Order: sequence, then C-alpha cells, then structure tokens
Amino acid sequence: MLALEGIKVLDLTRLAPGPYCTMILADLGADVLKIEPPGASMPFFAPPVEEVNWYAYNAHDRNKKSMVLNLRAEEGRQIFHKLAEGTDVVVEGFRPGTVKRLGVDYETLKRQNPRMIYCSISGFGQDGPYSHLAGHDPNYVAMGGALSLIGPRDKAPSLPPNLLADFAAGGLQAALAILAALIVRERTGEGQYLDVAMLDGIMSLLASELSHYFVSGQVPKRGETWNTGAEPWGSIYETKDGGYITVAAGEPHFWQNLCQALGCDDLIPYQESRGEKKAEIFRRFKEAFLFKTRDEWFEVLAKADVPAGPVYTLEEAAGNHHILHRRMVLAVDHAKLGTVRQVGIIPPLSRTPGQVRHLGVKPGEHTAEVLKGLGLVQDEIDQLREKGVIN
Repeated sequence: MLALEGIKVLDLTRLAPGPYCTMILADLGADVLKIEPPGASMPFFAPPVEEVNWYAYNAHDRNKKSMVLNLRAEEGRQIFHKLAEGTDVVVEGFRPGTVKRLGVDYETLKRQNPRMIYCSISGFGQDGPYSHLAGHDPNYVAMGGALSLIGPRDKAPSLPPNLLADFAAGGLQAALAILAALIVRERTGEGQYLDVAMLDGIMSLLASELSHYFVSGQVPKRGETWNTGAEPWGSIYETKDGGYITVAAGEPHFWQNLCQALGCDDLIPYQESRGEKKAEIFRRFKEAFLFKTRDEWFEVLAKADVPAGPVYTLEEAAGNHHILHRRMVLAVDHAKLGTVRQVGIIPPLSRTPGQVRHLGVKPGEHTAEVLKGLGLVQDEIDQLREKGVIN
C-alpha cells in the first residue's frame, strides 16, 4: 500500500515548482495525470540530449501519466471538466487570472466537485499589489530578503540554484498544503482552495532571521551573522588540495574539539572573541586547514566529534556511500536505456514508503487511454485529434 493510493491529481503545471510538488504526491502513490498543451516538448532548460533520455531521467515526470489537451478549445475544456468531476486535487501554476480565462478555475470546477482541492502556485499570490507581475525564482529570493544573506560579505549577492523559491518555498509548500487539505477533507467532506505564493514561502523560510530582526531591530547582513560565515567556528575553509570544508562548531564542547583537532588548543578560551582576536583566530584556522586535504580533514574532524562537511560536487554527492545507503540515489530499469539513475524519495515513511513505479513518458502518451476511460470510442478520439483538441 502507498500513502496516497487512490488520490487522483490533475497536474496543469509546467516549470519547476508544480512538477516537483506533484512528483512528491506521485511518489507517495497518487494517480497524477499531467495535462500538457499541444506541441509540448522538452523545456528550454533541458540538457542537449535525446527526448527519450530526457523523459526517462527527468525525476519530475516519474510516476505520472501524460495527456495532451487543448484547453483553449471548447471540447478540450469539456473533457477537462469531465476529468475534474472525479479528481481529488488540481494543481496549476499559471499567472493569476489565466485559469479563469480558460474556464478551468476553482470557482467553476467546485460547482461540479465540491470535494476537490485546488492548488494554485504562483510567485506573488493570487492577490496583492504584485500579483500581476511576472517573476522567477531569483526575483522571489531577492524580494523576500533571502538573497541579501547569500554570498561574500564585501561582494554582490550570489544567486543560488532554484532551490529556495521554486522547490522549497513553492513545490514543498504546495505539497504540504495539499496533504493538510486532504486531512481536513477526511474530517469535513469539503475541499478548498490553496493560494501558494513563493514569496510567502521565502518569508516563512526566513522565520529565524526575521525573529532576530523583529526582536533586536538589527538587520542581518551576509557575512556578518553566525549562519553566514561570520564566526570562525561556523565557516568554510580552503584545504591543501584546493577543496573546501565546512565547520559548524557552535557549542562550547564542539569548539574545544575543533581547536584541539587544528592544534590550536590555546584558542579554546576565545570562542566569543571580537575584533583583532577574532581576526587572528580566522587567520590561524585558515593556515591550519591548508596542511591537509579536504577528505583528510573530514576524517580527522569526524573522529574528533566536530560538526564538519566537505563541499562535494553533485557527482561526489551522488556517489557518496552514506547518501547511497539512505537510498537518495536510485537505480531504475528502463526498457530502452537500461539502468536510469533517479533522485530518491522523500519523506521516508516506514509503513507506506513511496516508490518509483515508472519513469517519465513523452507528452500525450496516455491521451487515448484517458479518453477511453471517459467512455469515448476510437472514432471520437480520432475526430478530436483532427480538430487539434488532443495530440
């Protein structure tokens, strides 16, 4: 048994936040049907590989079925309405107002299916002064204040990959909201509308930093706070081989272990130093770390009970024995490509763990199957295809 077995999801999303959200739902057992537009193809950010490789390796498409449907055509909207009558969840990621113009918005669909949970994922939300603005991950990270904390102290902010807004503040927040709404529906029998905004999510992720600001009135700045590298006990250090290692030895006993491991026992009393003493500690730590390689230091610090972590490349992380032990890289069989690697499944449920039941497919691969499930015969399907309603 899978945790979300029997839950039907209609997925209207395109770019990162929505597909990541529905990947989580599909991994946990939900029956996810992607509704894709005519002419759907590999996205602009896909690497230069053959289509069959992209659809097989793209984790966001796994465990989902795909249907091409033209929602601008009346027949396309009618088919979508029919599908929505029997669905549990609809997820969309268009700009506010788009689904209403297409006639597939929450207010329209809930008249047919009041138990339906409808989740809209957008950058700024469905209302507010910025709701109409275009945007992408860097914009929300910047406007939420997170970008001001990322990067070197005396240089421009550094753009992170689209982990914060798209995936954490968008996709994860949406999945959490949907799961909560499903629990409420079990209690009340009623669905609801979920207005997930990535800018909102960024603010929530900054709960700790905002709490410090609200209570002290001091604005955190990158490189000047304990969690942005301002302290010797919590920073990134270059090693002999040109690699980097992180340390996070904030507690006094970890600080003592770190000083002893670096041969700097005399610095143990000075963890909270400021000014010239703090600069001296940084200098001595930097010098000490240059005597061993990254991996040598990790072994030394691990044995000394110091919180430390090598800065791995993605290649190194994907081959790391601990990460492999935790099944965060999976090997999945593919009929044409053999073994395909995929990122693992979260969260790790003990009784009903998620599964990769099948890999991604080309757009529209299940169109005919879905229509036949709605009662259409082959002649009707052929006519829809000729009209450009389906692929």
